[in-house]
Amino acid sequence: MINIDNDFEFKMNDKIVVGCSTGPDSMALVDMLLKIREKYNLYIIIAHVNHNVRKESYEEADFIKKYCYDNNLIFESMIIEKYGDDNFHNEARNIRYNFFENIIKKYNADYLMTAHHGDDLIETILMRIVRGSNLNGYGGFRKIVDKGDYKIVRPLIGYTKQELEDYDLENSVKYYIDSSNKKDKYTRNRYRKYILPFLKSEDKNVHLKFLKYSNLINDTSKFIDSIVKKAKEKCFVNNNIDIEKFLDEDLFIQKELLYSYLSDYYQDDLILINDRHIDIILSLIKSKKANCYVNLPNSVIARKVYNTLTIMRDTDVISGYEIEFDTYALLPNNHYIERVNRPTDNSNNTCKLNSKEIKLPLIIRSRRIGDKINVKGLGGTKKVKDIFINSKISVEDRETWPIVLDSEDRVVWIPGIKKSKFDKKITEDYDIILKYK
Repeated sequence: MINIDNDFEFKMNDKIVVGCSTGPDSMALVDMLLKIREKYNLYIIIAHVNHNVRKESYEEADFIKKYCYDNNLIFESMIIEKYGDDNFHNEARNIRYNFFENIIKKYNADYLMTAHHGDDLIETILMRIVRGSNLNGYGGFRKIVDKGDYKIVRPLIGYTKQELEDYDLENSVKYYIDSSNKKDKYTRNRYRKYILPFLKSEDKNVHLKFLKYSNLINDTSKFIDSIVKKAKEKCFVNNNIDIEKFLDEDLFIQKELLYSYLSDYYQDDLILINDRHIDIILSLIKSKKANCYVNLPNSVIARKVYNTLTIMRDTDVISGYEIEFDTYALLPNNHYIERVNRPTDNSNNTCKLNSKEIKLPLIIRSRRIGDKINVKGLGGTKKVKDIFINSKISVEDRETWPIVLDSEDRVVWIPGIKKSKFDKKITEDYDIILKYK
């Protein structure tokens, strides 16, 4: 009998965002949380992503929306309108987790809970062993990942998929089956259909053996991370690698430093990156060319310029974005803008506005030819392009640097660089406070 109360230490008034697909695993998790909601006075937000690749997706989205209404649960959803040319599963995962993070920020939640289980862990570990990874990758995924402002929690990691389906049957929990999970063209499905049954025939509790292995690897990785952290403090300058200092490190530490660097771009799951990519970057570092680069998955570039290695997004792919701002926005340059209750400083990273003087909603977008800003204290306008040049912003960074405008296309703020005439002093009237981090 599964008792989620024994698998995670809940506290009174916890705020939990649940990633729910309407599959048997996530619906079991939601039902378990509902059973203990009153005991802990839990605040539960259901976050659903419509991947928009199956005709059933819209029926499933309608189902979970009604389910939330019937059970007095907050419902948040999004539809993935289009995909790029990258690996579908990994691209969808990145979009999904960015959406989850936005919802966590919106509700100031304590946890993101997902229904990953023991079978998922086996599949992930085997796939990474076959593809090649680093020590952290070989451990699969962890039950709890501390993201700073919140934690990702996978409370069902000690159970099999069959146990969760049995739970659904016993508790009359309705769920949907994703037909794409049966297609052999997806790597994970092949492990699920052909490898897992063999392992379970050898030992029905093999998932617990893999969990023990994962914990051992993760504990070892945690120890090594402390060593890598010290090396990172030595080798990194302004989030770039000093190649000369980097090459003084042991080869093992060099590889771990690169995996650590890449994790900023591939989040919690580094499955897109393997040993081959690391070797390519190491060859780039040791190249005699002063200026060269290599392309990595998901439109990421590793660029060497003399004694510096920089990893960045491919601006040709992600330039030209526009976001309608509400309370929080994750940006293509890996920063974010959020609305806060009180100013923490008076730097260019904070902007204070009076909603009566501007037209809402605010828009965050990349720069455009002809953009001008009425600079605070200047008494006139200045081209955004000239401000970037004077602030010594690199050409690559200019393409993704956020510009904040009101709905009349007036630039009200260039985050981190320059404020407009609309910015208010601490003693003046304002009702909108924005923070750039």
